[in-house]
Amino acid sequence: MEILDHLIAPISEKPVEEVIVGVHSVLVKTADNCGIASTIKYCSPHENVRNAGELEKLNLHQLAEYAYSKNLLEASIGMAAINCFHSTKITNPNSLNAKHIILEQGGNKIVGVIGHFPFLEKQKEQYKSCYIFEKQPQEGDLTEADIPNYLPSVDVVAITATSITNHTFDEISKYLPAKSYNIMLGPTTPVSPILFEFDIDAVSGSFVDNFEQVKKYVIQATPTRYLQGIKYVTILKEDYL
Repeated sequence: MEILDHLIAPISEKPVEEVIVGVHSVLVKTADNCGIASTIKYCSPHENVRNAGELEKLNLHQLAEYAYSKNLLEASIGMAAINCFHSTKITNPNSLNAKHIILEQGGNKIVGVIGHFPFLEKQKEQYKSCYIFEKQPQEGDLTEADIPNYLPSVDVVAITATSITNHTFDEISKYLPAKSYNIMLGPTTPVSPILFEFDIDAVSGSFVDNFEQVKKYVIQATPTRYLQGIKYVTILKEDYL
């Protein structure tokens, strides 16, 4: 979990004000910011979250360390805490959408996508080939077991940030081609230049723009793509060279 070590190390011990775990999203709020991450639910329905009911008594660093947990619901909370910290460090993100970056970089090329994103259905015919690797595969998807066989041959790689939450990113990164253009995307994405150290070229995530608005939608089980009160942001490695 090397990537988690790097993301968690700089996080301060500031107090946490609210922790909200919705069906689809998690929010972690401090006095001056809020982080969001997708809720990963494929774990035992009877597995409890440590310190549930008193999570606000933990500081932000302690909560971020939940990202190491094998209980992926806890790990989702940890990722929201990580994002709460790192989003405060980005002052001038742009509004590029990840799906447009994938299309721009991958047109008429071989694209590999870790995670099944809805927009792929409309875009994948514009690529020479499009391999979709999914932990819970839909029709036409490949599985995680296929990554070593297919991923090394692609030109553009798009990786869901939930690969950090479920602790598969370090293994996936072993199969990234030497010259591929690599994008990390999704609401769980830590928008931080730290990811550039792990061969990511574009980092596309979400910032909470209006906490009270997004909180209401999260509590009422709104899927991430329909949330109100967030904005999509991207940082590019080329801007940090």
